[in-house]
Amino acid sequence: MDKSCGKLTVYFEEPFWVGVFERITDGKLSVCKVKFGAEPKDYDVLDFVLRHYHDLKFSPAVAAEEKQTADNPKRRQRNARKQLQNTGIGTKSQQALQLQREEMKTERRLVSREQREAQKQLQFEQRQKKRKEKHKGH
Repeated sequence: MDKSCGKLTVYFEEPFWVGVFERITDGKLSVCKVKFGAEPKDYDVLDFVLRHYHDLKFSPAVAAEEKQTADNPKRRQRNARKQLQNTGIGTKSQQALQLQREEMKTERRLVSREQREAQKQLQFEQRQKKRKEKHKGH
């Protein structure tokens, strides 16, 4: 049976408000970080999730253990209060974000290298064309 769990943590990271989406699917954690800018209201966050969740680019999956929650309502309330007091994101999430950053960096390097080579090729062709024009004689 496929089981998935999602969590959104919004916190202030100088100078922006940042949201970290964490999703655990089949024991694998993937994370996405979003900058909100000004402090978002609850309805702004809900609107963002409803409109843009499918557009988010999550990091590669990292192995994570899924915690079993108790059915006791008092324990759930206590855990919810404890989570509200804890600020920031977990280390597994930070590892997943680091993997995503590295992946984006290598992708960016490949694109920039291709652009550089295309620019060099274009300049070379322009020089060759100019040389041929000079040799034609008018």
